[in-house]
Amino acid sequence: MGNLIYIANCSLDGYTADETGNFDWTEPTPEVHAFVNDLVRSTGTHLYGRRMYETMAVWETDPSLAEQSPVMADFAHLWQAADKIVYSRTLEAVWTGRTSLERNFDAQRVRELKAQASQDILVAGAELAAAAFRAGLVDECGLILLPWLIGGGKRGLPGMRVPLELIDQRTFSNGVVYVRYRLQNSEGSPDRSS
Repeated sequence: MGNLIYIANCSLDGYTADETGNFDWTEPTPEVHAFVNDLVRSTGTHLYGRRMYETMAVWETDPSLAEQSPVMADFAHLWQAADKIVYSRTLEAVWTGRTSLERNFDAQRVRELKAQASQDILVAGAELAAAAFRAGLVDECGLILLPWLIGGGKRGLPGMRVPLELIDQRTFSNGVVYVRYRLQNSEGSPDRSS
């Protein structure tokens, strides 16, 4: 059985993008990028909403990204090797390899996917992750906290109450902090709120 893991870049005040949708302040240093590569290395399937898929598809459609550095080439390889499921009612088709399109997020199908998975599953994108949180499917949450205050925009976490257990943390030379939590009331995790 694989864990469903939400990984997100967030400002210290909890945003993944500012009010105009800009997220250029999240661009990682090579040190942070290499760490992210190691995080996604254990995932076999990535779940995306339309916007996150359109953002991430460049790792296959723009070969110049992989040519910029060994770290970026490694990430491009990892991204292309993973299976991807895109949830969208508006996309006509997907245009990257190992990618399938689903019209609706079906919690039961994701439960089945988790039960059959031999590797962890990554969910990316705040809106899709919020649906997975609400369904109790998220097992772990990894936040890459950037030293920025954005003041508004797209929230990185859903507005709900969930007990968490810190299971990992790391600081980087540029002030970025990574924190990883296990959700205490996800499927397969004990609920310690009682």
